[in-house]
Amino acid sequence: MIRARMWYLRVVWAHEFAEEPVEILSEVGIDGYERRKVERFRDGRLGWADEEREVGGTGLGLVPVPPLAEINAQREFVASRITGDEFEQVWRQALGGQ
Repeated sequence: MIRARMWYLRVVWAHEFAEEPVEILSEVGIDGYERRKVERFRDGRLGWADEEREVGGTGLGLVPVPPLAEINAQREFVASRITGDEFEQVWRQALGGQ
């Protein structure tokens, strides 16, 4: 996997649903599809998924990730790009929780 061809996304989701994540971090390929994802839940647990595995109820999206402006147009979401290093830090934390 070539990280230079990836971009990284953090979405904070403001809601009251007990079983839905409050933060979503994604590694997105040049084609717009998620390659890896970490979801942080209100109780602190982390779910994760890659192209081969799904853990904690987290799965990769089935459609390309929309543009940031489209995500941010929905009041409950705040989306921003993050660095690959920021994503890797949370990814390692999620995998350590297996």
